[in-house]
Amino acid sequence: MIRKTASLAIAGLAGLGMVSEAVAGGRAVECYEPVHRPALYDTVYEDVMVSPGGQLVDYDPPIYGTLERVEQIAPPRVTYEVVPARTRTVYRTVQVDNGGYAWEWRVIHGRRVLCKVWRKARYARVAETVVVEPERTRRVVLPAEYESVAHEVLVRPERRHVTEIAPSYQRVARRVVVQEGSTSWRRVHIARHCQD
Repeated sequence: MIRKTASLAIAGLAGLGMVSEAVAGGRAVECYEPVHRPALYDTVYEDVMVSPGGQLVDYDPPIYGTLERVEQIAPPRVTYEVVPARTRTVYRTVQVDNGGYAWEWRVIHGRRVLCKVWRKARYARVAETVVVEPERTRRVVLPAEYESVAHEVLVRPERRHVTEIAPSYQRVARRVVVQEGSTSWRRVHIARHCQD
């Protein structure tokens, strides 16, 4: 800061000297010229994060299968049913008419006359249904009923694979200012113009 203030003061004096010389037409006593110093740069290498990283999750859905097993769908039970009577047809010969004397009209030689006649006994074959076994109630035991039933079962549960991904960095070069550029004044000696 002190150097800049001194430089500005000298620049101001030089400016005044030029004005006086131009106006007054006198000789310069001291002369200065500006000296420019460029800024100094350097290359700095630093690691810059390219990717923040994180987690990669791979998901496998669950797998299901079918399992068949025999299950009881009805328990054993007892019921009753009526067994009808068992019958049989029997044929036998029975006397239908006892026979004997009877009166009947007849036409003999053109004359209608009432005659006493002898008739034999008449028989006929008749069918008769006989019960061989009477009606009865029978106890029936019904066994349990089974059926094959399919069930869905889990073969493998869902799975998740978590992969950790580390952050990645890259080395990059960056130019930085080591020293700012500056301008200062340097006294010069020019023959026949500027005195020592």
